[in-house]
Amino acid sequence: MSDILKRYREEIVPAMMKTFNYGNVMEVPKLEKIVVNMGLGEALENARILDTSMEELSRITGQRPVLTRARKSIANFKLREGNPIGCRVTLRRKRMYDFIYRLLNIALPRVRDFKGVSTRGFDGRGNYTLGIREQLIFPEVNYDDVEKIKGMNITIVTSAKTDEEARELLDLIGLPFRK
Repeated sequence: MSDILKRYREEIVPAMMKTFNYGNVMEVPKLEKIVVNMGLGEALENARILDTSMEELSRITGQRPVLTRARKSIANFKLREGNPIGCRVTLRRKRMYDFIYRLLNIALPRVRDFKGVSTRGFDGRGNYTLGIREQLIFPEVNYDDVEKIKGMNITIVTSAKTDEEARELLDLIGLPFRK
């Protein structure tokens, strides 16, 4: 069992029940999924960048990414409907807990001048999105194999109804929010 899942069941659930006065254990918010997305606008000119990005994302998450395609054409960006423009992975269950453990304990401490993650990433429905500027913070990515530094968005989807509940949950899990 993952370290975070074990701590969730033993420590976080009782703390959340006490804080928010839940009547039932099933009311306590939990992590539902984590979506890791890489938008690659450069893929229009350089098709090889898409292949390397998919390989890096699969090494980081431990799961094969899905190619995302443009939904509509935009002439100013020389974009046609159906062109591949990114990749994403949806993590659930064990892989989700393993990924968040590696994100919190290995990757985020490797960010230069890290002061914590922003508190403005909540969407109003209890989900949190975090932007990462370079994929090199993950130890699975070999520095010598990287052609171009690419960023990614990590969306943590919770079952929380409000942002306050989600923030408390992520705070108890160990997400280092900026003070």
